[in-house]
Amino acid sequence: MTQSIRRFSIGQSAKFMGVLYLLFGLIFVPFFLMADMFAPEGAGGIGTIFALAMPIIYGFFGVLGGAIGAALYNLVAGWVGGLEVEINNA
Repeated sequence: MTQSIRRFSIGQSAKFMGVLYLLFGLIFVPFFLMADMFAPEGAGGIGTIFALAMPIIYGFFGVLGGAIGAALYNLVAGWVGGLEVEINNA
């Protein structure tokens, strides 16, 4: 059975992508903290600042990208039709 995705909720898409990208940003935290550990004295703890900022920055751009992406999908799906998916009702 083939069905078509007509639209995505912009708010829900933005929220989902924001959380997803925040989690992606958490992947980099240990690397920035390790880089800060091995940095020379007087480096100012820039690795710690990046470790705290990266998940927040990634989350912000995830929200922004999710909202823009959903809005663009809805616009284009109105012109040419949505994505077709095959669903198995087992």
